[in-house]
Amino acid sequence: MKTYQHYIDGQYVDPIGQRWFDSVDPYSGQAWARIPQGCAKDVDRAVAAASRAMREGPWATMTATERGKLMLRLADLVAKNAQRLAEIEVRDNGKLIAEMAGQMNYHPEWWRYFGGLVDKIEGRVMPIDKPDIFAFSRQEPVGVVGAMTAWNSPLLFIAWKCAPAIAAGCAVVIKPSEFTSASTLEYAALTREAGFPDGVFNVVAGYGPEAGAALVDHPDVAKITFTGSDTTGKLIYAQAARSMKRVSLELGGKSPNIVFDDCDLDQAASGVISGIFAATGQTCIAGSRLLVQNSIREDFTRRVKELGASARKGNPMSADTNIGPVTTPAQYKKILDYIGIAKAEGARCILGGGPAAASPELTGGQFVEPTIFVDVTPQMRIAREEVFGPVLSIMGFDDEAQAVQMANDTIYGLAAGVWTQDMGRAMRMSKAMKAGTVWVNTYRAVSFMMPFGGMKHSGIGRESGIAAIEGFLETKSTWISYAKGGPANPFVLR
Repeated sequence: MKTYQHYIDGQYVDPIGQRWFDSVDPYSGQAWARIPQGCAKDVDRAVAAASRAMREGPWATMTATERGKLMLRLADLVAKNAQRLAEIEVRDNGKLIAEMAGQMNYHPEWWRYFGGLVDKIEGRVMPIDKPDIFAFSRQEPVGVVGAMTAWNSPLLFIAWKCAPAIAAGCAVVIKPSEFTSASTLEYAALTREAGFPDGVFNVVAGYGPEAGAALVDHPDVAKITFTGSDTTGKLIYAQAARSMKRVSLELGGKSPNIVFDDCDLDQAASGVISGIFAATGQTCIAGSRLLVQNSIREDFTRRVKELGASARKGNPMSADTNIGPVTTPAQYKKILDYIGIAKAEGARCILGGGPAAASPELTGGQFVEPTIFVDVTPQMRIAREEVFGPVLSIMGFDDEAQAVQMANDTIYGLAAGVWTQDMGRAMRMSKAMKAGTVWVNTYRAVSFMMPFGGMKHSGIGRESGIAAIEGFLETKSTWISYAKGGPANPFVLR
């Protein structure tokens, strides 16, 4: 097995506590790499390096244009190493090679977008209403950023979080999920090859209660950006508030996929399957609640069931596999528990409903059958709580007003899908949805230029697009008086 090290201050270093833990391949069930187990001292060493990079040396004096050139160089290196990095991610999280290779081939666009944006961050000169004053604002980096990534798409989240942070002039300390750290530790070497100064990009692996908590608590970290469950997000939010840190949180979802009777049924059925069974349902944007207009519910349910039943389970490294293993044992158990809860509450299972049967293609892995429930009511836990697995709940609605009410009846607000040929309805529905992203006649589309994030319990802030970089900047106002004459009255607001 390969033994990894932390990446701190431009070097790979052993953990201070000399502890490692195994990374397990979800498909084979076998350990394949040793990951450094970081502690508060490792985090302190990384944060000190990041702080030093922002105060001293080349990063502190580098022009924005020069930073952008480094980011473009990194984009090219990632493109060159995309397949290798994708294969490491598949071994770490069990997602499909087709999915992870697609992500890694698209990944460089975030560095190119923000690398081009870096020298367009401008302040303003204010036509101030005070005489003999020159007033202007400037945008400055918020400070050291602690980036905490989830296990389902670790390197994509690196691009979403670190590209805007570094474009803003920040230095970053990344704490990847303990389940999927290898790809981030491999990735760090590319930042050195691209010429990033020491301390700008740091990676400390380890467990959340130890390394993660130390990062959130550290007094020299100005901002935490986190992707994960809303339960963990709430804890991080409360912990960060104690030291008045800025936060951005991309959390869970219980996204509705809403199908009207005037849509292209085949297109919609494909979109529904993509929304819930792609990535084995292990995605925050999973369209886990299918709302279908009652006039077509029976026919559309049949189409979705047939398409779902055709999904091929197997080795995620194979190009023809549609569904891979669940990433972690705890998540595997959670999914099966929710399936049991749904049955106990009266939902009727029409597809799947348990672990996949053992076969030569599924040996050693944690596979769940693609599962569909009907006779679901909005009050059932399967319709309200995030499962994070290949489990779909189907519910009917009569009209547009009822669809809106059912779709928004959730604590989450990350995404929603709408399937209709009526563009007036598409506009009304997209406005009515309490969700950060609304897809119409498509699903799971993302772009480096399109803001992404949630409402309600689905998070705070936005990633991608110009909105993302604003979260890593502070606005400073400067007043310069060139007035002549005696001093102003010191006891009066100027």
